[in-house]
Amino acid sequence: MYKYIDDFIKYLKVQKNYSPNTILNYKKDLEEYYDFLNDSNYSFKEMDYKKCTNYLLFLEKKSLKKTSISRRLSSLRTFYKFLVLNSILETNPFNLVSSPKKEKRMPKFINYSSIDEIFKVPNIKTKEGQREKVILEVLYGAGIRVSELVNIKLKDIDFDNKNILIFGKGSKERLVSFGEIAYDSMKLFIENGRKEYLEDKNSEYLIVGKNEAKLTTRRIEQIIDDLIKRTSIKMNITPHMFRHTFATHMLDQGADLVAVQELLGHESLSSTEIYTHISNEHLRDVYYKCHPRNRK
Repeated sequence: MYKYIDDFIKYLKVQKNYSPNTILNYKKDLEEYYDFLNDSNYSFKEMDYKKCTNYLLFLEKKSLKKTSISRRLSSLRTFYKFLVLNSILETNPFNLVSSPKKEKRMPKFINYSSIDEIFKVPNIKTKEGQREKVILEVLYGAGIRVSELVNIKLKDIDFDNKNILIFGKGSKERLVSFGEIAYDSMKLFIENGRKEYLEDKNSEYLIVGKNEAKLTTRRIEQIIDDLIKRTSIKMNITPHMFRHTFATHMLDQGADLVAVQELLGHESLSSTEIYTHISNEHLRDVYYKCHPRNRK
């Protein structure tokens, strides 16, 4: 089976152009499945519905989250689909197994007053402050993922039309917009702080650091953590929360749901609709706090 796993991984790299992180997850899932087959004395070619459900029980006994179980089943469906396409097997047994229903979790977002406080923290007279400002302006102003932020190249930014070409999940391209404040922040950083960080070195990426031609997502998390510590905010704020906040605030201010879907790069409208529930909760809170007939 290992030969087929290697062939499958090459297929994901070369033909599907999946990200290294996605490929690593597939590899881990298949290696775990390989161990399960050996321990159970099963052959990957002889899997049927009952054996597949035994694998599902094996995953459930590990006390994994439903999302983790769903990801592993998805990996195996894709792997077996590859085997069928290459005439190694005739059917895909994992098509018969349903993934556990997802637990609906409301994404956390940052309120307006906290956003204002956060944006006042960076000292734009320093290269560190200029970089912090750009990170905040692009994460919140464009609603992009942290992985997308660290991969922005200077050539991807169209300053005339104020948009950025983003390469999202599955290498899918989309254009996101940014405003005047983000424009000024990026220009200031590119012309000053960025040059200080790079000294005499070159980098094609927007966000850079000392001896770092490109920052990692983990480094962005550390920068955000440090920034939040300089505020009065007590809640745990992650870089991804700025994306949730972008979507929530856009809908709060009357943005069209489909437009927000396109800006976020969601394939399905249902992925975006969850933010309408947050927005409705916010409006209900405002009503109860502010309407005269609701006061005692």
